[in-house]
Amino acid sequence: MQTIFTIPTRGQGLYEFTRDVANWVEGTGLLTLFIRHSSASLLIQENADPEVRSDLRAFFHRLVPPTTDPSMRYLTHTYEGPDDMPAHIKAALLPVSLSIPVSEGALMLGRWQGIYLFEHRDAAHQRDVVAHLSP
Repeated sequence: MQTIFTIPTRGQGLYEFTRDVANWVEGTGLLTLFIRHSSASLLIQENADPEVRSDLRAFFHRLVPPTTDPSMRYLTHTYEGPDDMPAHIKAALLPVSLSIPVSEGALMLGRWQGIYLFEHRDAAHQRDVVAHLSP
């Protein structure tokens, strides 16, 4: 069973799409999610406190600042904007695929876990996440 979830983003940040996935899965098996982009990532993260999302965004911004930051002047891939190469670096550090067990139509996530797309670019995008449920 396969589908593609299209997640609209409004710039850098974490966008939860757990409910969409939970409504799609059925049966028992292993769900694989894969993002079809090189400047965004997938995460399973706490979904109870929004400060977790803002702190993660702030941490990765500090870890990999835009190319306008003097510490990033060694980068050469800069023609697509100051957020582009840092977005690729973040996507190289974070997962682009996830595996989640499914039992009797339910995602086997923990109580406070949610599935997120982590957008690393400043502009709005439509991001595609491929879902594959294996029995």
